[in-house]
Parts: sequence; C-alpha cells; structure tokens
Amino acid sequence: MTLPLQNIRVLDLSRVLAGPFAAQTLGDLGADVIKVERPGAGDDTRSWGPPFLSGAKGEDGDAAYFLSANRNKRSIAVDIATDEGQAIIRALAAESDVVLENFKSGGLAKYGLDYESLKALNPKLIYCSITGFGQTGPEAARAGYDFMIQGMSGLMSVTGESEEEGGQPTKVGVAVSDLFTGLYASTSICAALQRRNQTGEGAYIDLALFDCQLAAMANQAMNYLVSGRSPARVGAQHPNIVPYARMPSADGYFILAVGNNQQFEKFCEIAGHPEWAEDARFERNRDRVDNRKALHALIEPVTRARTSADWLEALERAGVPCGPINSVGEAFGEPQAAARQMRRPVEHAQAGQVEITGSPIWMDGAPMDVRQAPPTLGQQTDEVLREALGKSAEDIARLRDSGIIG
Repeated sequence: MTLPLQNIRVLDLSRVLAGPFAAQTLGDLGADVIKVERPGAGDDTRSWGPPFLSGAKGEDGDAAYFLSANRNKRSIAVDIATDEGQAIIRALAAESDVVLENFKSGGLAKYGLDYESLKALNPKLIYCSITGFGQTGPEAARAGYDFMIQGMSGLMSVTGESEEEGGQPTKVGVAVSDLFTGLYASTSICAALQRRNQTGEGAYIDLALFDCQLAAMANQAMNYLVSGRSPARVGAQHPNIVPYARMPSADGYFILAVGNNQQFEKFCEIAGHPEWAEDARFERNRDRVDNRKALHALIEPVTRARTSADWLEALERAGVPCGPINSVGEAFGEPQAAARQMRRPVEHAQAGQVEITGSPIWMDGAPMDVRQAPPTLGQQTDEVLREALGKSAEDIARLRDSGIIG
C-alpha cells in the first residue's frame, strides 16, 4: 500500500497525550515522525505507571501510558536548553514538513524554536501549537490539563448520574479532551499539507484543548445554545433520545439504544407490552423524552426479569440496537476487535514481542500498519542525526560526551 503521508517528515516536540496522539496518527498514515525527548528523562508519560512494560530481563520499562500514543515514531534524545541542541532542532525543522509542539504559549521562543524563527528557515513549514487555551484570549498564558478542561468545558456537568440519584460531576474514564485535540490537530495538519500542495504556503495552526472540547460537546452544546438552558446529567441515558440507556437485567446491565419509533415498537413487542407504543405519552420520541421517568418506570422491572444475554439475542434478532457493557479485556476479546486487527503484535527493542493497540484507520481494504513499536528513549538518535543531518560518528560521540544528546 502507498501510504498517504509517506514522504512527510514530522518533528514532534510534544509530550504527554494530545500532541503525541496527533503525531501518532500522522505516523500511522505513513509520516516519518521524529519524537524529540529530554535526555535521561524523556516524555513524562514514560514514567506514568504502573503498569509498566517488562524488559527482557524483567526490569521495568516504559509505562503503558507512553505506549498508547507513540507507535510509528523514532525517538531522539536532544537537550533543547543548550545552544547545540537548539541548532540540531533547527536543522531538523529546516528538513521537515511539520513541527508539532505543546509548550506553554510562547515557551519555545526563548530557544529560537517558535514559528517565526523556524519559518525563516523553512517558509513551507506547517507548525502546529497545542495549548490549554490557545495563543489569544485572557487565559492564553495559562497551562491546561485534560481533567481541568473536562471541568471547564461543561463535559463533567453532563457526565455521571443525575443529582436526583445522588450523582456528582464525573470525569470521563479516558483523557478525551486531549484525544479530541489530538484528532483535530492531525486533521488540521493534513488540511494544511493539502493547501500547501495547492499554494506552496506553510501554515501556523493554533489549537486549544478548551476550544476543542467545547466544540466536541456537539449536541449538548447546541442544546444549550438553542434553549438557553444548560443540560443536566442524566446518567447512562441520552439527553435527546428515549429509551437510549443502560438497562438493568437479571444478571447485570445491557445497552438499549432505540433510535426511532419503529425500533421502539419492536422493543415493546419483545418486552411483551405492545401497548406502550400506542400510549400517547410514548408515541413519538419527543413524547418519550418528556415522559422519560414514566417510561423507564415501566421498562426497568421488565428488563430485570431476563438475563442480558437473553435480551441481546432477542433484540439483535429483531434489529433493535443493543449491546453488552464490556470490560476493556472483554472488548479486546470481541471477535470484531480481532477481525479489525485492533490488537497488534510488534517487536519492541527492550521487551521483545509485545501487543499494542492498532490503528483504527483502514484504507484500500487494509489497516494502517504498525511499522515501528513505541521507541525506547533516544533509540534512533544516532540514526536520525546520521541520515537527516549527515553527522559523522565522531560528531555524534562528541555531542553525547557533552550531554547534548542522549
């Protein structure tokens, strides 16, 4: 397969999750991603465990967190606080198509690695900055972290059980604000590359976690803008569709996701209560939303009478959307996960063969390949300096002896 970004070089100066996740997506699409890390320490997430990847001799390796966002990259360890380290990064930027960074606003200017400085070396450069709040506005200088962005964006106000059920504002179980921003970043970079193909112009991309999460509030954001009322938490239900919820069964819970009136009628027949579909309170979705509590009071005693497996078999046979509530292990154990190659074996430099999450992108009938396991710190420093910058073995030895590289 000809990979869409196979001739693109990305210089990844980011760390933790939003930036690395964006760079990983570009790497999945074929870009040569060079991850720049601090000698001796590396990306913060290398130590964000347990769990840690065990080395061939049983020693702790990198944290699973790091492995989640750094496949299909090469790692170089360069101290950008030094003049020679900065010179290395500038030289690489001059030979790159994209620079991706998530330092605080203006944080790279003191190193001469800001957009204006690098644009002077490479006018066609696409430079993407990811911060908590963007480059403008009253909060621009403030650091931003996923958890606080989930709170500030309104996401936590609509996540968790309702106040009536004693629920509290709840964080989503993965760092979705970081992940949304990473996906917006990779999309924006691909768009800028396409524009460059048309005009020859580079670009400066300014992305904020706050903006991206607010945009990703989607229907909940528009619920507020249309009505003037902030949406409330409804637990594992849907604010705009009923019944679309976690339903109790005789042995746990299952997902019922009725999306239209025909599906509701089929569900009512399977539940043994076709009269529900004829009740004026539940005839249309808007009626069911208005009478949510009354409908759930009727449905839940019925769903508790049968096992989840019984419900899922009957609902699937009738074409009513439904599903189990899996653990992460059960999700990876789904035959669909295996068919889509979401669990991929790779050869890791320290631990030998390990399994990592695969790319969800399929093109021309095949998934994007895992060409490079998440690298160990500085694994390709010598290789990159030699190939990209023409450094000799003596040059590299001198830089390492002086602590410029790791």
